[in-house]
Amino acid sequence: MFSKIFIFFLISIAIYFGISIVLIFFGNPKERNASKKTLTFKELRFDYSGLPEIEQFQARDGEKLSYRHYTSQSDLVVILLHGSGWHSHYFLPLARFMSSNGLARVYTPDLRGHGRTPVRRGDIDYIDQLEDDLADFIAMIQQTYPNARLIVGGHSSGGGLAIRFAGSQYGKQVHAYMLFAPFLKYNAPTMRVNSGGWAQAYTRRIIGLTMLNNVGIHRFDYLPAIAFNMPEEFRDGTETLVYSHRLNTAYAPRDYTKDLTAMTQPILVVAGTADEAFVAAQFEPVFSQYTVAQVKLLPDLSHMGVVVSPEVRPVVKQWLEDRK
Repeated sequence: MFSKIFIFFLISIAIYFGISIVLIFFGNPKERNASKKTLTFKELRFDYSGLPEIEQFQARDGEKLSYRHYTSQSDLVVILLHGSGWHSHYFLPLARFMSSNGLARVYTPDLRGHGRTPVRRGDIDYIDQLEDDLADFIAMIQQTYPNARLIVGGHSSGGGLAIRFAGSQYGKQVHAYMLFAPFLKYNAPTMRVNSGGWAQAYTRRIIGLTMLNNVGIHRFDYLPAIAFNMPEEFRDGTETLVYSHRLNTAYAPRDYTKDLTAMTQPILVVAGTADEAFVAAQFEPVFSQYTVAQVKLLPDLSHMGVVVSPEVRPVVKQWLEDRK
């Protein structure tokens, strides 16, 4: 009897690993022409001449990561986390508005695997590394401004990372969260199919890799898991259009229902009703199930417009003034 159970156990393990390997190496989608439908990038064509110089800080593994600092006399510090595919320079209008009006001192890091000259574009070393990097970045800021109140903000996948961070061991270091059209999960009520044509997930490969991750195997997490559809005319060589499984996983909440529940700090959620990637009207009902958040829907703003448009600035100004 015991031998039959043992044989059944071995067969089950073999089937489990067999299925995962097939999904990983033979289940990813074939290359296909990029969809004509994607996010609107033309709103990001503005004058970038006012960008602060790139600075660097050293993460715990010794790697130097880039960021920009918009100075201010405010005792509020806002860290803005960029969305997938690009880097933090498009925060310029919003960050400059906050700093020049004395609302907050603003930092905009280029997340590991992104930016102009990353060590490995589109990849990180392990799944929790973006959280550790953000914690190291916060520690650097706090050494300089020990009495500052810290707000973590994020746009799109950057908002997803902020939510993930809130549910982590580091989450309570943050005074408040500011989320612009945040990513929750591929099948959350807020999602449009393929993020409105922006993202092409290698779904079968992700399933196979997740199966291995569930039993502690991360050997193949370097493999590509998602690609992004940025039109050729908006590319300049600094975009990051393919993510490894570990970066793709690191950039999203572990479980948005649990991470949102962990968020007891003040939360601002801003979305545009013309968002191509997300269903803006779903943010309030989703967030209200798990936490208390102030949700603002701005008419006719797109996924990118919710960050760069002047219409978002009065909302941000009022919310930040309420934090003082």
